[in-house]
Amino acid sequence: MALCLLLVIVAMVLGIIGVVAKGLFYLLVIGVVVLVADFVLLGLRMGRHRRLPR
Repeated sequence: MALCLLLVIVAMVLGIIGVVAKGLFYLLVIGVVVLVADFVLLGLRMGRHRRLPR
């Protein structure tokens, strides 16, 4: 779970820097990609825990 929190923080920092600094729009794009990857990772982890053992 710490990895997910770290990825969200990194995505937010990259996004803020990408918006504030001129010419660094690519950092905003990288931040969005990291955030989406984090949500996918979180979804896969939660999907594994939902299955009930038989």
